[in-house]
Amino acid sequence: MKKLAIVSAIAATLLCSTGSYASTEITLGLSNWPGWVAWYVAEHNGYFKKYHADFKLVWFSSYETSVEALSAGKIDANCQALIDSIAPIEKGVPIKVVLTTDNSAGNDALMVDNSIKNFNDIKGKTIAVRMDSIEQYLDEYGLKKHGIPPTGVHFVNMSTSDAAAALMAGRVPAAGVWNPWIQRIENRKAGHVLFSSASAPGVIPDIVAAQESILKKYPNEFVNLAKVWFATVKFIDMHPKQAAEIMAPHVELPPKEYQVALKGTRLFGQKLNHYSMNEKYHNMTVSLYKSTYDTGKFLKSVGAITKIPNPRSFIDPTFVNEASK
Repeated sequence: MKKLAIVSAIAATLLCSTGSYASTEITLGLSNWPGWVAWYVAEHNGYFKKYHADFKLVWFSSYETSVEALSAGKIDANCQALIDSIAPIEKGVPIKVVLTTDNSAGNDALMVDNSIKNFNDIKGKTIAVRMDSIEQYLDEYGLKKHGIPPTGVHFVNMSTSDAAAALMAGRVPAAGVWNPWIQRIENRKAGHVLFSSASAPGVIPDIVAAQESILKKYPNEFVNLAKVWFATVKFIDMHPKQAAEIMAPHVELPPKEYQVALKGTRLFGQKLNHYSMNEKYHNMTVSLYKSTYDTGKFLKSVGAITKIPNPRSFIDPTFVNEASK
C-alpha cells in the first residue's frame, strides 16, 4: 500500500472538507453506509447545534481510507466497523469505541449467480471477496451455519466493487458484497442473495471510534455527540421516508432506492447502545464484547491479529451512559 499517497489524499480531503480547523471543532469521518450517512440527518435537523456538539463531518469516498485516516491520527473520530477496529487496536493505535451506530441487518450478503439455488450448490465454487474483511467473515459465518467449512469453497481476493462486477459479468459464481451492490446485482437479474446479515443478528456491528487524546481533551463533546445520535435515530425511526430524502443525495441515489438500504440497517438508539456498550450484557447478540471475541477469533485465524484484545481496554461506555441520564 502506498501510504504516502494515502496520507496526501487524506490531507487534501480534510483541507477541502473543513477549511480552517477550529480549536474546539472535532472531525468525524464517515463514508457510504446508511448507519453513517444518517449523520447528515443530524446536520440537516440542526441536532449538532441543539446539543452543543462541535463536530465537523468529513466525507470519505473510500471507507478503507477513513479507517487509515483514524489510525494515522489524521482525523479525531471515525465511523467504522468493529471488526476493522480490532487490528489497529491490537497493534497499539490509541483509539476507543464510544458509540454503536448500527448493526447490519441485510445490507451485507453472499450473492450467487442464478445457477446456485442453495448451500449444497456452492460447495467447491469460487467466492470473490475482499479477504480478511467483514464480507469474508459473514460468508464464512453463513457457510459454517450450513455445515460447510471455509475450505469447502475457494475464496479469491477482490475489492467489493470488483467482486460485484465479476459476478455480474459471469466471471465468478459468487461474491461477498454490500449495498448498493446487492441491489445492483438483483436489478440486473445477475444473481440473488444466498445468505445475508439479516440472518446474522449482531454479527456486524458498526461504531464510532475516537482518538484517546481527543476524548481526554473534550469528553463533554462526545457525551453531546451521543445525544445527537439518539435524537437522529428517533427521527429516522419515526420518519424513514423523510430521512431517506435527506440522506439519498449524499450518495447519489434516488430516495426510494435508499429506503431499501435503510431497512437493511438496524440503527442503535439509546436503549440498544446501553446493551451493546456495557459489559454486563456481554451475552446478548448486540454486545460489542461478544462481537469482539467472535470477530477476533476470525481475524486471528486469518493472521490479521496475533491476540484478541480485551474489549474492556477499548470499549468506553462513559459517553452513552452520561448521555442517557
